[in-house]
Amino acid sequence: MTAPADRAPIDACLDAFHAAAARADGAALLALFDEDGVFLGTDATERWQGGAFRAFVAERFRGGRGWTMSPTRRDVTTAADARTAWFDEDLVHARMGPLRGSGVVVRGADGAWRVAQYNLAVVVPNERFDAVSAAIRG
Repeated sequence: MTAPADRAPIDACLDAFHAAAARADGAALLALFDEDGVFLGTDATERWQGGAFRAFVAERFRGGRGWTMSPTRRDVTTAADARTAWFDEDLVHARMGPLRGSGVVVRGADGAWRVAQYNLAVVVPNERFDAVSAAIRG
């Protein structure tokens, strides 16, 4: 676990990332995303890296359409070199319900933390997994 003082700038990065997405502010969101970062969405086909993510954001945010995911819990672990950290967070989305985000943030040469990987997942209670799996298989 990361000490609260060390964690504050990482939390600020992730909170600003979510806030920019909610405002459909592509410039602000991409400023918080590593140039060659990877975003994994909930669909198996949703893997965007670097320029592909920038293009996805531009298209998605066109006309002010972002996404709103509100964190309800977050854990952060920082590497010994204090330049890399791993996180996982529980999120709430109005339409999709509970989600989990996990990933990696890296500290750039400028000292700013940026998302290098974000993996968004739908959480499925174990007792409902068989039904969900059957629905996915069609």
